[in-house]
Amino acid sequence: MDPSEPVVRAITTAEAGRRVVSATELFADKHEIEIHHGDAIYRLRLTRAGKLILTK
Repeated sequence: MDPSEPVVRAITTAEAGRRVVSATELFADKHEIEIHHGDAIYRLRLTRAGKLILTK
């Protein structure tokens, strides 16, 4: 495992059956990520105030 690569671990909650990912692990040292869904690309941004903004 390369220590310079961010590690994203998904934890499945047995009760809800959902995949849970920490925002800290998801963003690593970035403030924006792209989510590809079908033919669309969404951008998820982390603001300075710690809020999440999802745009298409």
